[in-house]
Amino acid sequence: MDLQRVLSQTRKAVDDFHMIEEGDKIAIGISGGKDSLTLLLALKGLQRFYPKHFDLYAVTVDLGFKDLDLDKIVAMCKELEVPYEVVKTDIGKIVFEDRKESNPCSLCANLRKGALNDAILRTGCNKVAYAHHKDDMVETFLLSMIYEGRFHTFNPVTYLDRTGITVIRPLMYMNEADVIGFVNKNNIPVVKSPCPADGHTKREYVHLLLQRLNHENPGVKQRMFRAILTMNQDAWNPLNFEKNKEDK
Repeated sequence: MDLQRVLSQTRKAVDDFHMIEEGDKIAIGISGGKDSLTLLLALKGLQRFYPKHFDLYAVTVDLGFKDLDLDKIVAMCKELEVPYEVVKTDIGKIVFEDRKESNPCSLCANLRKGALNDAILRTGCNKVAYAHHKDDMVETFLLSMIYEGRFHTFNPVTYLDRTGITVIRPLMYMNEADVIGFVNKNNIPVVKSPCPADGHTKREYVHLLLQRLNHENPGVKQRMFRAILTMNQDAWNPLNFEKNKEDK
């Protein structure tokens, strides 16, 4: 996949759900993985021609694990002229050593979001862009059904009452396979996650389950995504934005 297709799908999501307004200051949560770096390039490309002017700011929450080399990400942001901040934390130690969590992902995610939101507020940004793509939304839907007994997935746009930050997900129309193709074709410097739980989570199980379902029933992922859009049609309508509030 080339950048033009990435921009096309990103703009469609931005336009469909009114994700960007004039004068927005948008932080991008950079993990160093393929998704967040694709999002960085997509929003930087969109910034060059989108009719509504907006600023970008990149933030990485360093969980404190060893072997996290961000030098290439620093160079990439410098080349793109996007300000970049690395927030140092001890989240990894808290989760895996102090608390010794058997299911660490939930606590880690909450602590990471808290650190990210604090950094966003310091910069004066009013929005944060997360790199969740189509596969992430379908997988979250399956996780919710299997483990929580409810129909739920990410909203395209979510207003966080406690912080005043609005979360947007501009890659929601992109397939993970397209993200992988884009990263490989353009030699984007992906940083492997040093988290000891990486690849050993319920999400990874559901990720593999979805791959199997889609292999055995070609097109099932797209049909599930279409069902999610239909199910949430009213709630996700930009005219009903008040319904998309989340007190976090």
